[in-house]
Amino acid sequence: MTSVESTPPPLLGATEIRRLAGELDVRPTKTLGQNFVIDGNTIRRIVATAKLDPTETVLEVGPGLGSLTLGLLDAAARVVAVEIDPKLAARLPQTAAEFRPDKAANLTVVLSDALKITELEHPPTALVANLPYNVAVPVVLHLLEHFPSLQHGLVMVQDEVADRMAAGPGNKTYGVPSVKGAWYGTMRKAGVIGMNVFWPAPKINSGLVSFERGTPPETTATRREVFAVIDAAFAQRRKTLRAALAGWAGSPALAEAALLAAGIDPQARGEKLGIAEFAAIAEAKVAQEPAAP
Repeated sequence: MTSVESTPPPLLGATEIRRLAGELDVRPTKTLGQNFVIDGNTIRRIVATAKLDPTETVLEVGPGLGSLTLGLLDAAARVVAVEIDPKLAARLPQTAAEFRPDKAANLTVVLSDALKITELEHPPTALVANLPYNVAVPVVLHLLEHFPSLQHGLVMVQDEVADRMAAGPGNKTYGVPSVKGAWYGTMRKAGVIGMNVFWPAPKINSGLVSFERGTPPETTATRREVFAVIDAAFAQRRKTLRAALAGWAGSPALAEAALLAAGIDPQARGEKLGIAEFAAIAEAKVAQEPAAP
């Protein structure tokens, strides 16, 4: 008796996506950064690359018409989808019931701006999302800050943003997203997605960024204090740290004192430093400040 390979459950293609959009009178908008995935193989690739455990609760931001949502329902125990568009949020449970009747109860839809969410009924362990290009980095950093339950994830973003998020010290694309991301863990580029798998097709490729939560560097400085140093260093990235951090520290001399106390060359530039060194600078500055009376 020969075994028959099971056919993978159907995913939304171009026909279904356009049918749903027409039914809802939805036109993808640049304002919300909407580009809907219309290729099932791309969805399967994203889900496979995310390496989800079947017991996980996955957070999806910007599910749109549900292309990725269906793939996530196949791979995880629960999907929490955060959607800012009321029409799309209202239709998503119906789409899940239509295409995944046995998994529809595992979907929770939250109508909200992801940048404003600080708690969820079901704490997510993974983030998998096709993120709007204009808010991708703030959304990832916000969610990592407010949801310590998030241990790993995979996000699809504009390709050059993916490069910035995953860059290491000394790389020309290294900057604020790279360093702040490193505070939370390890980020790496996990692939490139072409333009033709989206509707409407963007003008540039997308990149996949995979992350694993780690432990922030040991420091007595707070995350906010460390991030303030990072922002100052890259606001004038061509300047030496002594000059770039002058406003943050109060003067070039105070910036130099903090840098020397942290064991950093005042003539170095921010693009050469890792997250541990930025934490050391913040800690040195705090240590120099006079104690409150």
